[in-house]
Amino acid sequence: MRPSLGDLLLIDGRASVQFAGDRALTFRVVSVCDRPTYSGWIWLTGYEINRRGNATAKRDIYIQLSGLHPVTSTSAPSRSRATRPYASRNDQGDGRAGRDRSGLRARADARADAR
Repeated sequence: MRPSLGDLLLIDGRASVQFAGDRALTFRVVSVCDRPTYSGWIWLTGYEINRRGNATAKRDIYIQLSGLHPVTSTSAPSRSRATRPYASRNDQGDGRAGRDRSGLRARADARADAR
């Protein structure tokens, strides 16, 4: 298997002894090096992906093509941050500017003055 950009791969001891056992990792490919190497080996640049689907570290790895395996299932990255509505410049965190729309009036007045 020849990897391409965006591939999600399982890198384990089959790809290289340095990734055997508990050193195995999930890897998202961002670059495939085309410089010549030993037959059947390749340099890849990408990101180590954790169990939540988030990139944790950028790495360059040297592995055997025959040992590459695509990851068949992954969990989607979770969205742990709550989204907040747009806060106006007058909003000091108490929500008052959003309720009385004073931030919107201030911007509209500034636009009218600029004309």
